[in-house]
Amino acid sequence: MHTPRITTDPAEQDIAVIHRFLTEESKWARGIPVELVRESVANSLNFGLFVGDAQVGYARVVTDYATFAYLLDVFVLDAHRGNGYSRQLMDAVIAHPKLQGLRRFMLFTSTAHGLYEKYGFAPPAWPDTMMEIMVPNAYGAR
Repeated sequence: MHTPRITTDPAEQDIAVIHRFLTEESKWARGIPVELVRESVANSLNFGLFVGDAQVGYARVVTDYATFAYLLDVFVLDAHRGNGYSRQLMDAVIAHPKLQGLRRFMLFTSTAHGLYEKYGFAPPAWPDTMMEIMVPNAYGAR
């Protein structure tokens, strides 16, 4: 078993792996065009988890590096789950020097509350103050 490596270099992210997972396996980005995945990687702080030469996990953060961050697109490929990789990804995200001292760090999750709670994430303190524009079928997937 290889020791995983995490890189934030956008050039090292395997767009094909990220796109395939998001468009075929995620609940939140089914049908997303590969061009949008490329653009999102180019404009985010990326955390690619590699075992050997293969990317097996990913997370990205959209941030201003001063006050706010939004964690999204977190995954570990099914064949590599159960090895602690999601914790290693989250350890890297939370410890990243440019993500310290933020006033707000957000995410949306439907399945991994237990993981994120270990890192201090909790339901919003004032949910009645939060608003969103939500386009559930933005990419045309059904």
